[in-house]
Amino acid sequence: MNIENKIQSFIGGKKIAVVGVSASGAGFGAKVYRDLKAKGYSVFAINPKAAEFEGDPCYRDLASLRTEIPDIDGAVLVVPPAITESVVEEAAGAGITRIWMQEGAESAAAIELCKTNSIEVVHGRCVMVETD
Repeated sequence: MNIENKIQSFIGGKKIAVVGVSASGAGFGAKVYRDLKAKGYSVFAINPKAAEFEGDPCYRDLASLRTEIPDIDGAVLVVPPAITESVVEEAAGAGITRIWMQEGAESAAAIELCKTNSIEVVHGRCVMVETD
């Protein structure tokens, strides 16, 4: 599947987890969360150190989100590359099949983990631009 098809597959989903939403609301993950929410997506914040984000529940990890919301369409990762790798492993275990690695979050190892686990991966593109 080429990159444009992967982008369309990802943005066609309506329930998106955002991994890396800062509790303070100051980081880029928070900006992605707000942007997707404003565009009509159902978004779910993932941060192991926060209970809520702007009045919405914040989930510790993808596995705990999947327990409550089993039909998540994909996850946007806005974390450092070393953390991205562990999140990809977690996503595979939780049955998440689409990942968007926001620019700066990707690593060759994380991309390879996606391929190994049959996860569609988008990287090198900004999800906020592609959903306009």
